[in-house]
Amino acid sequence: MSNIYNITTEFLQLEAQLIENGGELTPELEQSLIINKDELQHKSIQYGYVIKSLSDNVDAIDAEIKRLQGIKKVNENAIDRLKDTLSSAMQLFGIPELKTPTLKINFRKSEQVVVNDVNALPSDYKTIKVTEQPDKIKIKQAIKDGEDVIGCELVTVQNIQIK
Repeated sequence: MSNIYNITTEFLQLEAQLIENGGELTPELEQSLIINKDELQHKSIQYGYVIKSLSDNVDAIDAEIKRLQGIKKVNENAIDRLKDTLSSAMQLFGIPELKTPTLKINFRKSEQVVVNDVNALPSDYKTIKVTEQPDKIKIKQAIKDGEDVIGCELVTVQNIQIK
C-alpha cells in the first residue's frame, strides 16, 4: 500500500491521462481511480489515528511540563526562604562566614540601584521601549466591513481537524 504522497502523485498522473484521452474514462482508468480513492481513504484514516495519538502525547507532555514547573516553583520558593532565614541568623549573630571541607557560606558585597519614582527621573536616565504589532482582530473586522486596509488581506484557509 502506498503513502499519501504516492497516492496523490498517482492520482495526478491518472488525471493527466484522462485529459490526454480527451476526457474519455476508460475501464482501466476508472478502476485505477477507484483503487486510488479507496487507498487514500484507508491511508488518511491511518494518518488521522497517528495524528490523534501524537496530539494526545503533546497534551500529556504539556501537563507534565506544567506539573514540573509547579515543583520547580515550590523548590525555588523554599530556597529563597531558607536563604533569607540563614542570612538573617548569620547577620543577627555577626557570623560573616561558615566553612566545612565541602561547603562554604559567606556574604558577597554587591551594589544595586533602587529607583523609588520612575516619573521623577530626568529623561537622560530613562529608556523608552515601544513595540508595534498589528491588531489582527481589528483588521479582520475592518476588511469584513468593506474597508480597504493597505498591506492586508483576508484569506480563507482550510485547517484539518481530527477528533
